[in-house]
Amino acid sequence: MLRTARDTMVLAVSAGLSGLISLPAEAQERRASHCIAIADAAPGLQYLHKAAWTDPVPEYSVRIQYLSHAAFLIQTRGGLNAVTDFTGYIGNVPMIPDIVTMNHAHSSHWTANPDPAIPHILEGWGEFGEGIEHHLDLGEMLVRNVSTDIRSAYGGTEEKGNSIFVFEVEGLCIGHLGHLHHEPSDEQYAALGRVDVLMVPVDGGMTMALDSMVRVVERLRSSVILPMHWFSGASLERFIADVSDTFPVDRRDTSELVIGLRDLPPQPTVMVLQPEWLSE
Repeated sequence: MLRTARDTMVLAVSAGLSGLISLPAEAQERRASHCIAIADAAPGLQYLHKAAWTDPVPEYSVRIQYLSHAAFLIQTRGGLNAVTDFTGYIGNVPMIPDIVTMNHAHSSHWTANPDPAIPHILEGWGEFGEGIEHHLDLGEMLVRNVSTDIRSAYGGTEEKGNSIFVFEVEGLCIGHLGHLHHEPSDEQYAALGRVDVLMVPVDGGMTMALDSMVRVVERLRSSVILPMHWFSGASLERFIADVSDTFPVDRRDTSELVIGLRDLPPQPTVMVLQPEWLSE
Protein backbone atom coordinates (compact mmCIF):
# COMPACT_ATOMS: atom_id res chain seq x y z
CA MET A 1 0.00 0.00 0.00
CA LEU A 2 2.95 2.40 0.64
CA ARG A 3 4.17 2.18 -2.93
CA THR A 4 0.64 2.77 -4.25
CA ALA A 5 0.26 5.83 -2.05
CA ARG A 6 3.57 7.27 -3.20
CA ASP A 7 2.79 6.66 -6.86
CA THR A 8 -0.62 8.24 -6.43
CA MET A 9 0.89 11.30 -4.82
CA VAL A 10 3.48 11.72 -7.59
CA LEU A 11 0.74 11.48 -10.23
CA ALA A 12 -1.44 13.93 -8.33
CA VAL A 13 1.36 16.47 -8.07
CA SER A 14 2.14 16.02 -11.76
CA ALA A 15 -1.51 16.53 -12.70
CA GLY A 16 -1.59 19.74 -10.70
CA LEU A 17 1.27 21.25 -12.66
CA SER A 18 -1.12 22.03 -15.56
CA GLY A 19 1.44 21.26 -18.19
CA LEU A 20 4.49 22.49 -16.25
CA ILE A 21 5.98 19.00 -16.31
CA SER A 22 4.64 16.50 -18.81
CA LEU A 23 5.12 12.89 -17.78
CA PRO A 24 5.46 10.10 -20.33
CA ALA A 25 3.30 7.01 -20.13
CA GLU A 26 6.01 4.97 -18.45
CA ALA A 27 6.18 7.45 -15.54
CA GLN A 28 3.94 5.19 -13.45
CA GLU A 29 6.70 2.56 -13.50
CA ARG A 30 9.34 4.92 -12.16
CA ARG A 31 10.82 4.84 -8.70
CA ALA A 32 8.78 7.38 -6.78
CA SER A 33 10.48 10.45 -5.35
CA HIS A 34 10.75 10.11 -1.58
CA CYS A 35 11.37 13.88 -1.39
CA ILE A 36 7.85 14.49 -2.67
CA ALA A 37 6.22 11.51 -0.97
CA ILE A 38 7.38 12.47 2.54
CA ALA A 39 7.88 16.20 2.09
CA ASP A 40 6.76 16.98 5.64
CA ALA A 41 8.77 14.26 7.37
CA ALA A 42 12.35 15.54 7.20
CA PRO A 43 14.92 13.50 9.14
CA GLY A 44 18.06 14.97 10.64
CA LEU A 45 21.54 15.62 9.35
CA GLN A 46 24.84 14.64 10.87
CA TYR A 47 27.96 16.62 10.01
CA LEU A 48 30.96 14.39 9.58
CA HIS A 49 34.72 14.73 9.30
CA LYS A 50 36.59 16.54 6.56
CA ALA A 51 37.99 14.33 3.81
CA ALA A 52 39.60 14.68 0.39
CA TRP A 53 37.41 14.28 -2.69
CA THR A 54 39.39 11.13 -3.54
CA ASP A 55 38.61 9.45 -0.20
CA PRO A 56 35.69 7.02 0.15
CA VAL A 57 32.41 8.59 1.24
CA PRO A 58 31.34 7.32 4.68
CA GLU A 59 28.39 4.99 4.95
CA TYR A 60 24.93 6.60 4.75
CA SER A 61 26.51 9.89 3.72
CA VAL A 62 27.05 12.23 0.79
CA ARG A 63 30.01 14.51 0.11
CA ILE A 64 29.28 17.96 -1.33
CA GLN A 65 32.14 20.17 -2.50
CA TYR A 66 31.71 23.76 -3.65
CA LEU A 67 33.85 24.14 -6.78
CA SER A 68 33.10 27.61 -8.12
CA HIS A 69 30.26 30.06 -8.81
CA ALA A 70 27.27 27.66 -9.09
CA ALA A 71 29.19 24.39 -9.51
CA PHE A 72 29.13 21.72 -6.81
CA LEU A 73 30.46 18.17 -6.84
CA ILE A 74 28.12 15.63 -5.22
CA GLN A 75 29.71 12.25 -4.42
CA THR A 76 28.09 9.04 -3.22
CA ARG A 77 29.43 6.12 -1.22
CA GLY A 78 29.11 3.90 -4.29
CA GLY A 79 31.34 6.17 -6.37
CA LEU A 80 28.90 8.30 -8.37
CA ASN A 81 30.08 11.84 -9.14
CA ALA A 82 27.60 14.55 -10.15
CA VAL A 83 28.50 18.16 -11.00
CA THR A 84 25.95 20.99 -11.03
CA ASP A 85 25.94 23.90 -13.51
CA PHE A 86 28.86 22.27 -15.32
CA THR A 87 31.05 24.57 -17.44
CA GLY A 88 33.46 21.93 -18.69
CA TYR A 89 36.09 22.48 -15.98
CA ILE A 90 36.19 21.17 -12.41
CA GLY A 91 39.90 21.47 -11.69
CA ASN A 92 43.22 20.01 -12.74
CA VAL A 93 42.13 16.41 -12.24
CA PRO A 94 41.44 13.49 -14.62
CA MET A 95 38.05 12.65 -13.08
CA ILE A 96 35.11 12.48 -15.53
CA PRO A 97 31.77 12.99 -13.77
CA ASP A 98 29.02 10.41 -14.14
CA ILE A 99 26.33 13.13 -14.29
CA VAL A 100 26.48 16.82 -15.12
CA THR A 101 23.60 19.29 -15.02
CA MET A 102 23.60 22.61 -16.85
CA ASN A 103 21.54 25.79 -17.19
CA HIS A 104 22.01 28.19 -20.08
CA ALA A 105 21.28 31.62 -18.59
CA HIS A 106 24.99 32.47 -18.92
CA SER A 107 28.16 30.71 -20.04
CA SER A 108 29.20 30.37 -16.39
CA HIS A 109 26.47 27.72 -15.97
CA TRP A 110 26.97 25.44 -18.99
CA THR A 111 29.19 24.39 -21.86
CA ALA A 112 28.27 23.72 -25.46
CA ASN A 113 31.01 21.10 -25.68
CA PRO A 114 30.86 18.73 -22.70
CA ASP A 115 33.21 15.76 -22.80
CA PRO A 116 31.39 13.01 -24.73
CA ALA A 117 32.80 10.52 -22.21
CA ILE A 118 30.38 11.88 -19.57
CA PRO A 119 27.61 9.25 -19.40
CA HIS A 120 24.73 11.55 -18.42
CA ILE A 121 24.57 15.18 -19.59
CA LEU A 122 21.37 16.84 -18.36
CA GLU A 123 20.50 20.17 -19.93
CA GLY A 124 18.08 22.27 -17.91
CA TRP A 125 16.24 23.60 -20.97
CA GLY A 126 14.56 22.26 -24.09
CA GLU A 127 13.17 23.92 -27.17
CA PHE A 128 12.47 27.60 -26.47
CA GLY A 129 9.56 27.87 -24.05
CA GLU A 130 8.95 24.12 -23.88
CA GLY A 131 11.26 23.15 -21.04
CA ILE A 132 12.52 19.64 -20.46
CA GLU A 133 11.96 16.76 -18.04
CA HIS A 134 14.63 14.59 -16.44
CA HIS A 135 14.11 11.58 -14.20
CA LEU A 136 17.45 9.79 -14.15
CA ASP A 137 17.43 6.78 -11.82
CA LEU A 138 20.89 5.31 -11.26
CA GLY A 139 19.86 3.23 -8.26
CA GLU A 140 22.03 4.97 -5.71
CA MET A 141 21.04 8.42 -6.99
CA LEU A 142 17.86 9.79 -8.55
CA VAL A 143 18.17 13.09 -10.44
CA ARG A 144 15.06 15.03 -11.46
CA ASN A 145 14.21 18.61 -12.32
CA VAL A 146 11.52 21.26 -12.04
CA SER A 147 11.43 23.84 -14.84
CA THR A 148 11.29 27.58 -14.09
CA ASP A 149 11.51 30.69 -16.27
CA ILE A 150 14.59 32.80 -17.04
CA ARG A 151 15.18 36.08 -18.84
CA SER A 152 15.62 35.66 -22.57
CA ALA A 153 18.57 37.03 -24.51
CA TYR A 154 16.39 39.91 -25.74
CA GLY A 155 15.14 41.11 -22.37
CA GLY A 156 11.93 39.09 -22.36
CA THR A 157 11.14 35.81 -20.64
CA GLU A 158 12.06 32.30 -21.69
CA GLU A 159 9.44 30.10 -20.12
CA LYS A 160 10.85 26.91 -18.58
CA GLY A 161 14.38 27.92 -19.58
CA ASN A 162 15.93 27.06 -16.20
CA SER A 163 15.83 23.90 -14.14
CA ILE A 164 15.93 23.39 -10.42
CA PHE A 165 17.69 20.03 -10.17
CA VAL A 166 17.04 17.70 -7.25
CA PHE A 167 19.47 14.92 -6.33
CA GLU A 168 17.98 12.19 -4.13
CA VAL A 169 20.65 10.05 -2.48
CA GLU A 170 21.05 8.29 0.88
CA GLY A 171 17.63 9.58 1.91
CA LEU A 172 18.74 13.19 1.37
CA CYS A 173 17.00 15.60 -1.01
CA ILE A 174 19.59 18.02 -2.40
CA GLY A 175 18.23 20.93 -4.45
CA HIS A 176 20.15 23.31 -6.74
CA LEU A 177 18.15 26.40 -7.73
CA GLY A 178 20.24 27.05 -10.84
CA HIS A 179 19.76 30.54 -12.29
CA LEU A 180 16.36 31.08 -10.70
CA HIS A 181 14.74 34.36 -11.80
CA HIS A 182 11.40 34.27 -9.97
CA GLU A 183 9.73 32.88 -6.90
CA PRO A 184 8.36 29.41 -7.70
CA SER A 185 4.63 28.89 -7.97
CA ASP A 186 2.73 26.67 -5.55
CA GLU A 187 2.79 23.92 -8.18
CA GLN A 188 6.56 24.21 -8.55
CA TYR A 189 7.05 24.10 -4.78
CA ALA A 190 4.87 20.97 -4.69
CA ALA A 191 6.96 19.36 -7.42
CA LEU A 192 10.15 20.09 -5.50
CA GLY A 193 8.86 18.50 -2.30
CA ARG A 194 11.21 18.35 0.67
CA VAL A 195 14.67 19.85 0.15
CA ASP A 196 17.15 19.00 2.92
CA VAL A 197 20.16 20.74 1.37
CA LEU A 198 19.56 23.86 -0.74
CA MET A 199 22.11 25.51 -3.04
CA VAL A 200 20.86 29.08 -3.42
CA PRO A 201 22.14 31.95 -5.61
CA VAL A 202 22.70 35.07 -3.50
CA ASP A 203 24.05 37.59 -6.05
CA GLY A 204 21.05 39.86 -5.50
CA GLY A 205 20.57 40.97 -9.09
CA MET A 206 21.71 38.63 -11.86
CA THR A 207 19.19 36.05 -10.64
CA MET A 208 16.69 38.01 -8.54
CA ALA A 209 16.55 40.49 -5.69
CA LEU A 210 17.69 39.23 -2.31
CA ASP A 211 14.35 39.88 -0.60
CA SER A 212 12.67 37.55 -3.11
CA MET A 213 15.39 34.92 -2.75
CA VAL A 214 15.11 35.10 1.04
CA ARG A 215 11.38 34.38 0.75
CA VAL A 216 12.21 31.26 -1.30
CA VAL A 217 14.69 30.12 1.36
CA GLU A 218 12.23 30.80 4.17
CA ARG A 219 9.48 28.86 2.44
CA LEU A 220 11.63 25.81 1.67
CA ARG A 221 13.17 25.83 5.18
CA SER A 222 15.93 23.45 4.17
CA SER A 223 18.05 21.99 6.94
CA VAL A 224 21.25 23.16 5.25
CA ILE A 225 21.39 26.30 3.08
CA LEU A 226 24.51 26.65 0.92
CA PRO A 227 24.98 30.14 -0.59
CA MET A 228 26.41 30.19 -4.11
CA HIS A 229 26.59 32.50 -7.13
CA TRP A 230 28.11 35.37 -5.19
CA PHE A 231 30.41 37.57 -7.24
CA SER A 232 31.88 39.32 -4.24
CA GLY A 233 31.83 39.06 -0.50
CA ALA A 234 29.44 42.01 -0.45
CA SER A 235 26.45 40.16 -1.91
CA LEU A 236 27.15 37.16 0.31
CA GLU A 237 27.27 39.37 3.40
CA ARG A 238 24.00 41.09 2.44
CA PHE A 239 22.30 37.70 2.15
CA ILE A 240 23.69 36.59 5.50
CA ALA A 241 22.53 39.83 7.10
CA ASP A 242 19.03 39.30 5.69
CA VAL A 243 18.66 35.75 7.03
CA SER A 244 20.77 35.83 10.21
CA ASP A 245 17.81 36.92 12.34
CA THR A 246 15.94 33.80 11.21
CA PHE A 247 18.63 31.16 10.66
CA PRO A 248 21.97 30.53 12.38
CA VAL A 249 25.05 30.99 10.19
CA ASP A 250 27.94 28.52 10.17
CA ARG A 251 31.00 29.91 8.37
CA ARG A 252 33.50 27.28 7.30
CA ASP A 253 37.04 27.55 5.97
CA THR A 254 36.62 24.51 3.75
CA SER A 255 34.97 23.83 0.41
CA GLU A 256 33.34 20.57 1.40
CA LEU A 257 30.63 19.13 3.59
CA VAL A 258 30.02 15.45 4.34
CA ILE A 259 26.48 14.86 5.56
CA GLY A 260 24.22 11.98 6.48
CA LEU A 261 20.68 11.56 7.71
CA ARG A 262 21.10 12.13 11.43
CA ASP A 263 20.12 14.63 14.14
CA LEU A 264 18.32 17.44 12.30
CA PRO A 265 19.55 20.86 13.49
CA PRO A 266 16.99 22.68 15.64
CA GLN A 267 16.39 25.09 12.75
CA PRO A 268 17.59 25.63 9.16
CA THR A 269 21.25 26.63 9.08
CA VAL A 270 23.19 28.67 6.54
CA MET A 271 26.57 27.04 5.87
CA VAL A 272 29.10 29.15 4.03
CA LEU A 273 31.58 27.04 2.07
CA GLN A 274 34.66 28.42 0.29
CA PRO A 275 34.82 27.58 -3.43
CA GLU A 276 37.83 25.57 -4.55
CA TRP A 277 38.58 23.67 -7.74
CA LEU A 278 39.49 20.00 -7.43
CA SER A 279 43.18 19.20 -7.26
CA GLU A 280 45.27 16.07 -6.96
